[in-house]
Amino acid sequence: MADLLIELFSEEIPARMQKKAREDLKKLVTDGLVEAGLHYAHAEALSTPRRLCLAIEGLSLESPTLREERKGPATSAPEKAIEGFMRSTGLTLEQLEVRDDKKGQVYFAVVEKPGRAAPEIVAEVLEKTIRNFPWPKSMRWGAGSLRWVRPLHSILCILTSEAGAEVVPLDVDGIVSGNTTEGHRFMAPGRFAVSSFDDYAAKLKAAKVVLDSAEREEMIWHEAKTLAFARGLELVEDAGLLAEVAGLVEWPVALLGDIADEFLALPPEVLQTSMKEHQKFFSVKNPKTGRIEGFVTVANRETADHGATILKGNLKVLSARLSDAKFFWEHDLRIVKTEGLEGMGAGLANVTFHNKLGSQAARIERIEALAREIAPLVGASPDLAAEAARVAKADLRSAMVGEFPELQGLMGSYYARAAGLPEAVAVACKGHYSPLGPSDEVPSEPVTVAVALADKIDTLTGFWAIDEKPTGSKDPFALRRAALGVIRLVLSQQFRANLGPLLSEHFVSVDGSRNEAAGGLGGTYTLLVPDASGRKLDVRALDLLSFFHDRLKVHLRDEGIRHDVIDAVLAMPGSDDLTLVVKRAEALSAFLKTEDGGNLIQGFKRANNILSQAEAKDGVEYSFGADAKFAESDEERALFAALDAAEAAIGPAMQAEEFGAAMGAMAALRAPIDAFFEAVQINSDNEIVRRNRLNLLSRIRQICLSVADLTRIEG
Repeated sequence: MADLLIELFSEEIPARMQKKAREDLKKLVTDGLVEAGLHYAHAEALSTPRRLCLAIEGLSLESPTLREERKGPATSAPEKAIEGFMRSTGLTLEQLEVRDDKKGQVYFAVVEKPGRAAPEIVAEVLEKTIRNFPWPKSMRWGAGSLRWVRPLHSILCILTSEAGAEVVPLDVDGIVSGNTTEGHRFMAPGRFAVSSFDDYAAKLKAAKVVLDSAEREEMIWHEAKTLAFARGLELVEDAGLLAEVAGLVEWPVALLGDIADEFLALPPEVLQTSMKEHQKFFSVKNPKTGRIEGFVTVANRETADHGATILKGNLKVLSARLSDAKFFWEHDLRIVKTEGLEGMGAGLANVTFHNKLGSQAARIERIEALAREIAPLVGASPDLAAEAARVAKADLRSAMVGEFPELQGLMGSYYARAAGLPEAVAVACKGHYSPLGPSDEVPSEPVTVAVALADKIDTLTGFWAIDEKPTGSKDPFALRRAALGVIRLVLSQQFRANLGPLLSEHFVSVDGSRNEAAGGLGGTYTLLVPDASGRKLDVRALDLLSFFHDRLKVHLRDEGIRHDVIDAVLAMPGSDDLTLVVKRAEALSAFLKTEDGGNLIQGFKRANNILSQAEAKDGVEYSFGADAKFAESDEERALFAALDAAEAAIGPAMQAEEFGAAMGAMAALRAPIDAFFEAVQINSDNEIVRRNRLNLLSRIRQICLSVADLTRIEG
């Protein structure tokens, strides 16, 4: 066994590409080695800004010898068939074996492929990996044809075994492999030889290079927190920035600086965003005031003046950046105080939302009307919801959001407060975009919920109206995210409304037409079709509802509810009331996990199957007329009584949405149904008794289907 060490040393690799590059290097090399017949015990990929490294332990020293037997044509076969077999095996006629077979003698080829030494295989796999490495972007340099993310300088490739370390010979476009690497660009320039991974890691550490990105992250975070704590301040957590900065330095040195007093009045999010996006600085806040008062920058070297010169240069650049942010802030505030937030957003009439859906201003009008309609359903003031909808997107015209698009909504809340608008309006400006993802916090303030729902529903109905729906993995307008946002808002607020009519009517305002669902006259009529509840809805609304149902299945699956349970509930009337659907699904899911639930499903399916077969055979529907006076056994009479009791309990329970009680009443049918099937033959010779029993099965089916469409339950 041997250990393999590979290092690909280059100019600085972009931080955002390093994690994927580590994974790709490990997969490509290990897959190639295994495919060639080698095996290994463990592999680990590491990186710094200037190097990709792969360390493999327990690598076999050679691939096994392979012996393959191939059956060929009969000895009496035509000459061309035998020649073709010889060409495919690379053997001569004398090298083929003749063996007896069931139908006579046939030729056999025994081909042995001798094993190959590990260095030969490693060189072959590594060269292929380098030449075909899947960088998102790559470049050529000099006169060579090799492409790499940045100019590749050297290849370190050594195999270390009990016999010592040997260089794996390799030449890629003039870059010859060796056993040397280079330390820190400034603090330890120059090359040095290594003999193993442990030797490599130790010498790099001595040469001011921390090889492991996780270790660099830990160093940065520890040093930065210590510096902030010493000043009575707190470091603002940012895992994404931490990973990025760790990919920019080989020897991290944290330095703490102060933000000039003239910038402290800026909103903390503006300071944090500006420093993160432009300078890759961590923000440091005062825990007493919540203000961002300092920053931590991470240098790539130690200096004699302990970073004073580096800090001075960074402060100069930071001041220029924050001066821009201050100018944007003050410019926006002047507009808000003179023209109001609606005045700031007036220019949205000239901003196209989508060439088929009009301007942002037209969209805001639709959102306002819809928010006013939704507001009473979520306990919000219609006037406040409409006001919030009118100004929620005004900050899209602000200078600050023009510079930092990620601050949209948040800046709107600041400008709304500066304009003296109600706090609920300011909160809605920030929160109406939420939730942005499955883990994002769901807003709870009623006005915010109303505007957030209106915003997302308008997006969905708009793109459905112009037939721009998600296809496969493509969702350029984030419509799946918008639908999940609606679902989470509805469920978190226990929002009770039928989305079908709401969507159907909103399609009217989207495309400017009128239809019967909206009670309009004239204009363009859209196709209306009945849904499960018998209501006539815009056909596009029904398609959009189906999209919501698909997203709901994904959402509930993550909460442990099976897809067939959701299908069974969605088949019932009222499936566009998502809160009702979830309540039913939760109750049915809990019921099916009980012993009675599982057994009752089997009894229902048995009854349904027998009944369906009889109806198909007889050409009639058995759905009326079961009479207890024709019962011939105690079990049959007991089932009549149990069905009467269940029917009396299930109807009111379903009406009151007490689904647990309805499931409990249905569970009481399990024993009588089981006893009935054990004691009674359905297809009696007496036609009257047979028909009565089939109608009795129909009652079982009707009562069970009144709770959920149990035919959709699998298993």
